[in-house]
Parts: sequence; structure tokens; C-alpha cells
Amino acid sequence: MDQTRFYTDAYTDADADRANAYGEWRSLGARTKADHVVALCERAGVRPRRLVEIGCGAGSLLAELAARGVAPALDGYDLSAPAVEIARSHGLPGVRVEVFDGARVPVEDGAYDLAVVSHVLEHVPDPPALLAEAARIAPWVLVEVPLEDNRSAARPAKRAEAARIGHIQFFDRAAVGALLAGAGLEIRADLADPLAREHQAFGATGTRARVRARVKAGVRRAAWRAAPRVAERWFTVHYACIATSRA
Repeated sequence: MDQTRFYTDAYTDADADRANAYGEWRSLGARTKADHVVALCERAGVRPRRLVEIGCGAGSLLAELAARGVAPALDGYDLSAPAVEIARSHGLPGVRVEVFDGARVPVEDGAYDLAVVSHVLEHVPDPPALLAEAARIAPWVLVEVPLEDNRSAARPAKRAEAARIGHIQFFDRAAVGALLAGAGLEIRADLADPLAREHQAFGATGTRARVRARVKAGVRRAAWRAAPRVAERWFTVHYACIATSRA
């Protein structure tokens, strides 16, 4: 897969309705991701002055973090030029967004306090290299991924949908921990979150579809609360953690 072309095309959809729906989905996801960033920073006692998001896309998460005052200065890097233009169009004070090559962020070592890599590792061919780059430019690294190494996500229809949106890696919790350890990072706080009703119901049309989505979300959340590790082997939850150098 040509990563640059794939994500450039993703942010230049000529179909207005599809593009609007994609924007709404990004905004919905950004609110949940920002909740996780705020919660993990609080748990780890991290108060960044300079934050960078690697793989920031159209800047939806950066916009949420800026609105919540997570850091005075926020930078973002993405390999898709159209996505960067969308991010810049927000005109957010204190936020700078640039195109990069997808491998090396063009800054010196330790340029930031916190590097956020949210729903990116599942898209990249070499997750260890990207994590090592995040650890190079910030002493704290926050990662979020969907845990898709489970029975539900292994179904052919789900794998096809994952491929359509560019997922090429499928993680469980242990795999994320191993990746971070390989980058010399130690997890200091983590959390897991099954998809909320709003996510399950997104795009549902008609009363029956909305009710089905509500029931599905409720059943999954109840199962996850009762036995989270067992639930993660059956269906997808989102996992986020914040880590720092073991040294």
C-alpha cells in the first residue's frame, strides 16, 4: 500500500455527503480520544507545555485538546497534505500543523514534553520505528489503538472493513506493551474503553438499526465491566496508555 496516496485520497473525497459524514465521525472520535488523553495525563501527573500529535490527520484531536487547554503549544504532523490543509483551516491559536514523511519528525531530540500517537499504529507498516521516533522527540508517549486481535474483528467482513480504512496491524493489550517496551518505554497509566453507543449508532438509519446499536453497545459494555480481559478476546475495545523512558 502507498500510504501517502491512500491517506491523501481519504481526505479528498469528491462526494460531499461522504466527506461530511467522515468529518462528523472524526469529530466524534476526537472527543473520546481527548477524554483519554486528559485522563491519562492526570493519572500520570503529566502537564505538558509542548505537545505533538504524530499522524494528526485533519487536526480533530488537536482541536479538542486545544479547546481543553491540555498544553499551551500543540504541533501536529501528518503525511497527507490535504489533511494538513484541513487542520490549518481551523485557525486554532497555538496549534501548528505540518506535513512529514511518515517516518521522521523534523525536530531535535526531546523537542516536546508529550508525543501523542492516537489510532495511528494500526495503520503503519513499522509500528516499532514510529514509536522509537515518538520516544526520541518526547520523554512521554501516549498511545491509543483499537484492540482488534479478537474473535469478532477476525471475521472476514470485519477484516475487509478494516482493510478499507487502512488497518494493517491488529493488536491485543500484550502486543502494545511489547511494542512500548521495545522502544524503551514503561507504561505508567492505561485505560480501556468499549465503543460507546454514539459510535455503535453512527450511520444507523431507522428505528430498528438505532435500537440494535443501542442494545449492542449496552451488552458489550456490561460484558466488559464484568470481565474486561475476557471481553477483549471477543470484541474490540479501545486501549490507551501513557509511557515514559525506563531510564
